[in-house]
Amino acid sequence: MVLLCLSGCESTFDLILTGRIQKQTEQGSWEDHFEKMIWKPEETAIIICDMWDKHWCEGATRRVAEMAPRMNEVIDKARRNGISIIHAPSGTMDFYKDYPQRSKMATTPNDSTSDFIKNWYYLNPERESVLPIDDRDGGCDTNPEPENVVVWTRQIQDIEISHEDGISDSGKEINNYMIARGIKNVILMGVHINMCVLGRPFGIRAQVAQGRNVVVVRDLTDSMYNPEMPPYISHEEGTVLVIHHIEKFWCPSIDSNGI
Repeated sequence: MVLLCLSGCESTFDLILTGRIQKQTEQGSWEDHFEKMIWKPEETAIIICDMWDKHWCEGATRRVAEMAPRMNEVIDKARRNGISIIHAPSGTMDFYKDYPQRSKMATTPNDSTSDFIKNWYYLNPERESVLPIDDRDGGCDTNPEPENVVVWTRQIQDIEISHEDGISDSGKEINNYMIARGIKNVILMGVHINMCVLGRPFGIRAQVAQGRNVVVVRDLTDSMYNPEMPPYISHEEGTVLVIHHIEKFWCPSIDSNGI
C-alpha cells in the first residue's frame, strides 16, 4: 500500500514481508515470520528479470504470457508512485540499442563497487542449502524433448517500457544506476526463480552482496521445474518450495498487492 503525504513530508510505502525462521524448539522446522517495513519510493527500484517474448520451453512461454498483464499493472502503479523501473531481459540488448532507456543505463558513470560484481552468483553453500527442486534437466515441464536454445529477442510486449524507465542486463550498469540515484531497496520479479532471479548479476544473491534491502514478489515469478524430477511434485508446488528457500536464506517475499 502506498502512503502519500499531501504536504510537508516525504512519501513512503509500507511492505508486509514474509520470511521464514527456524524454530528454537524443533530442529529443522521453519515457520512464517511477518515483518512490516517502510521504504521511500525514490530509494526503491523494481527489476524485471528475463520476461522474454518467447522461451524454448512451451510451458515457460505460456506462464510468462499469463503473468505479464498483472505484472504490467503492478509496474504502472509503482512507476506512478515514484519507484524506478528497470527492465532486464537478458541477452536482448541489441534489440534495445537505440532506446534512450538503454542509453541512460549504459552511460551512467562507473562506480568502483561495480568492478567486483560477478557474471553469475552461484549457490552459496556457506549461506544456503541445496535448492529443494532438481532442475538438472533444464526444468521444462511440457516439451517432450526440449532443446535449450536462445529463441527470445526482446521483453514480452505486454509489459510497457515507459520513457522514465531503464533497460539493462548488466549487473555493473544496474549497480552504477542505483548508486547514482541513491537506490537502497530492490523489488525483484520475473523468471525463473530457481535460476536467473537468484543468480543473475542483478539478481537476489547479487543485490544482497551489494548490501541492498531485497524482496521477491512471490506471485509474479515462476520456476523452471519438471515434475518428473525430484521431489516429484507439481510445477506450482516446486515454485513455492524455491520461494520458501529464498525466504529462509536470502530475503523476504511479498505479494504484488502490497506494492
